[in-house]
Amino acid sequence: MFESDALFELEQDPADGTRFADLAVLPLAELMAPDWAAALQGVEGKLRSVLAFLAAEEAAGHQLLPPPSNVLRAFRQPFEDVKVLIVGQDPYPTPGHAVGLSFSVEPHVRPLPRSLVNIYKELESDLGIPPRAHGDLSAWTEQGVLLLNRVLTVRAGSAGSHRGKGWEEITTAAVTALANRRAADGSRKPLVAVLWGKEAEGVRPLLASAPAVSSPHPSPLSASRGFFGSRPFSRVNQLLREQGAPAVTWELPPSP
Repeated sequence: MFESDALFELEQDPADGTRFADLAVLPLAELMAPDWAAALQGVEGKLRSVLAFLAAEEAAGHQLLPPPSNVLRAFRQPFEDVKVLIVGQDPYPTPGHAVGLSFSVEPHVRPLPRSLVNIYKELESDLGIPPRAHGDLSAWTEQGVLLLNRVLTVRAGSAGSHRGKGWEEITTAAVTALANRRAADGSRKPLVAVLWGKEAEGVRPLLASAPAVSSPHPSPLSASRGFFGSRPFSRVNQLLREQGAPAVTWELPPSP
């Protein structure tokens, strides 16, 4: 349990009044799960710098996504529980869509983002799981699937606008830490990475010996070039079993 759970209770209430300036002064262990705070201690200074940049953007009147209380949502999931890493690019730039988990959206969002629609199509083709009307993927995170964007914020309406502002160093540290976890007997802890597209493929050198499932991005611009038919979900489960880890139940609840 988190000793201070003020931020962690904000998951379903992004309009709670929290500001980026508030995040910038909180202890690391109040921003994320304690074991993630320990794993990312070496880049705490960079994180403080990025949060200060976001506070300045906010003060200048820019709308930033996701809302402050969800920016570090991926890191609320315990570090030690992660067994699958799905790497995204940066948050959806449409207001109301970004939730701090790559590819996921708020349960009420309609229509679903086209990349997510294509993910659902491939899930059905791969495992026979029918698409859901909602785009809330948080049920996957409860099974140890980390939905991590390479860049964790964006200006509303401006995709890629926060690339090169420091997030890459933080997510590099996160992926590196995951790939180098060790069990009590010194063996590598189970991990499978899912790398969709060129941006995600860039983390491959960080994975050490962890296996990866790669394909083009599910975007409508590239899905037909190899994402469709790549069977990522069944391949991930096979790689987990080979590492002695339980498979992921990819079927989402009909209602979040």
